Amino acid sequence: MEINSFESYRKGPYTLTFDQMQQLHEEMIWEIGNDFEAKELYDELMDIAIKYAAVRAKWLRMSREEKRNQDSLRTSHHDSVIIHFNMLGRYLRMQGKKAAWRDRLGYEEDDKYFRKTAGDFACYIVFVNSLCAR
Repeated sequence: MEINSFESYRKGPYTLTFDQMQQLHEEMIWEIGNDFEAKELYDELMDIAIKYAAVRAKWLRMSREEKRNQDSLRTSHHDSVIIHFNMLGRYLRMQGKKAAWRDRLGYEEDDKYFRKTAGDFACYIVFVNSLCAR
């Protein structure tokens, strides 16, 4: 089994630094503010991000057969994460916010690697939430 580090992750294309993820998250939180509906959308995002991160966290430790059995679930959760980022960004724009964080995450339609970036950011917000649960 390989032991990975953040530097292992950073060698890949379209990766985000901790500073970039922190900035994206802070912008998102600032725009959500005290908006009840935005908070609900963020809660829904967190719920699916937690499910996605749980599958993804196990991925490198799975056998080929386990990966084959979990792949459609992982893809479904990943799709849902992206949909929820889009929903939150769209809602915030409807409220007059820029939601520039969503554009900086990138869109899969522009480059397939932006899908991975969105998944990375979902794992980051789960990470932050996990740390705060101490």
